[in-house]
Amino acid sequence: MMRSMVVAAAAAFLAVAGVQHAAADEISDAIEQGRKAYQAGDLAGAKQALDLASQLIGQKNAETFGKLLPAALPGWKADEIQTAALGAAGFGASTASRNYTNDKGDNIEVQITGDSAMIMQFAAVLANPQIAGAMGKLVTVGNQRAIQNVDGDLHMVVNNKFLVVVQGSGSVNDKLAYARAVDVARLSKM
Repeated sequence: MMRSMVVAAAAAFLAVAGVQHAAADEISDAIEQGRKAYQAGDLAGAKQALDLASQLIGQKNAETFGKLLPAALPGWKADEIQTAALGAAGFGASTASRNYTNDKGDNIEVQITGDSAMIMQFAAVLANPQIAGAMGKLVTVGNQRAIQNVDGDLHMVVNNKFLVVVQGSGSVNDKLAYARAVDVARLSKM
């Protein structure tokens, strides 16, 4: 019995490792295809292969962001995590979001976005308290500065690379609680 459990656990581990290796190989394969197409003078093929690699990397980033979204807080239920990678469309962006609801019918959505040049522009605005203050109330969430609008929705930039948005019909305090529950420390290290 114990031996069969060990064998099953090892098989499960190898299956997961194989999936992760396959994803990494997909990216490497697309990059290699792009390199070969470029060396052969096929610029369109090179661009297409490298665009695919970029898209696959964006998808992988979005999946990682999803792991940093909080679990449901007490009294709330969490929906499944939604991810998307937009590549170069709309200045590019990888996002993960999750919706939370409570028995009163309130909802809160937490979204993490990265891989977008637009975030750096928003970070510059947030870095200037006078300009940021004109956009809403400045609040701190842990050691992060955030803008809170009149509805209590929060926008915070982490490490000048990631935008965390907490919005919905929940109370201001609930939105702050969800903002504080985002794993900002791990996000900062990405």
